[in-house]
Amino acid sequence: MKRTNTFDVVPQSDADEELLRRLLDASAALWNEINYERRENYADPDGNVWDISEYRGRYGGVLGASTVQQIERKNREAWRSFFALQKKGEANGKPGYWGNAEDGRELRTYIRNTSYSVEWGEYSRLEILVGHDLKDEYGLGYRERLRLEVQGDPNWKEYDKQGQLELYYDENAQRFRAFQPVTVDDSRLAHPLADETAALDIGANNLVACTTTTGTQLLYEGRDLFDRFHETTREIARLQSLLDDGRYNSHRIRSLHRRRTRRRDHAQDALARDLIERLHAEGVSTVYVGALTNVLDTHWSVQANEKTHNFWAFRAFIKRLACTAEEYGVTVEVRSEAWTSQECPQCGSTDRTTRHRDTLTCPCGFDGHADLTASETFLKRQTTVSRPMARPVCLKWDDHTWSESPRSHRPNEEHANPQVASVGR
Repeated sequence: MKRTNTFDVVPQSDADEELLRRLLDASAALWNEINYERRENYADPDGNVWDISEYRGRYGGVLGASTVQQIERKNREAWRSFFALQKKGEANGKPGYWGNAEDGRELRTYIRNTSYSVEWGEYSRLEILVGHDLKDEYGLGYRERLRLEVQGDPNWKEYDKQGQLELYYDENAQRFRAFQPVTVDDSRLAHPLADETAALDIGANNLVACTTTTGTQLLYEGRDLFDRFHETTREIARLQSLLDDGRYNSHRIRSLHRRRTRRRDHAQDALARDLIERLHAEGVSTVYVGALTNVLDTHWSVQANEKTHNFWAFRAFIKRLACTAEEYGVTVEVRSEAWTSQECPQCGSTDRTTRHRDTLTCPCGFDGHADLTASETFLKRQTTVSRPMARPVCLKWDDHTWSESPRSHRPNEEHANPQVASVGR
């Protein structure tokens, strides 16, 4: 099973930081050169995208031959992905550049699994290969590697195999960070505590509404997150409108793009972890997630498209959820949830119900929370719900963790369904 360790990397001296920055900047320059050559070949009717120059002679002295190879391979993967999406009609642009010398390059590199080592302990450290030119300039021995301090507490300190290390500079946090893919033996995974089931309704106003066969209901709010995402999107559009003719990007715009994406991804990662840990404690072994395809075909709008694809990144979240669930032996299955958001749980009507923001009402007298009701209806389609629903737990994001909110979220339901009172907004 593949997993990823994430940790901070701290140079031990100004000289080490300067060396590391030069290493990452040279990697960005190499990526840009390779990418420029491939884009030129792509535009040439007689060109071959895969036919590029030899770069190890020019960059090997700084990066090391293995790192040059990794950058070339990563760029090749990006182009393969582009062609695969183009074939499906989903490509939205050729692989881009990692900034430029004038506006500032994106400091990033990829290091082969045999060209670095990590030691965990009281003084955790990372050692990475650098080219012989940098070794000579900074006084490193022939077989010596650049040694850096590691900060953080990764989940997977014991693993069978390490993968390619990604190392980059996070401008927002002003820190160097690393992603280390590892292969973990399945015997280290947890196992379900029982055979309960959960169903998820995924949206953007409320990111996840969850109902389980144990009677638990969870609601993860998303309005504040989306508002911040949309605010950053507007600022990006404003800055783009100020660029000179012929320019489409700038250091500031790229920084905002990265900040927006990382803020969203951080919240998604934390949500997946918090949700699966809660469900595992409930004894859940199977999680059903609603597929959004039919829903978007029926209820498409510019805002719904922005929320679902750009902000929420549905496919990426399902992948994160499934990877986290795998650690606990929990299975994630995607099923159709068509009309669950309009179906009345009391009379079964879908054409007489009215949905307004978070409320679903029906002439039969039902008045409840739309997303929680949808998740409960979705669950009933997959299994038999025999237990009454407990008071829902509402969670809000504070940029660090998902925590329970103290105030009532659904005042209308307190009189409509006393079994489904809410704990907070």
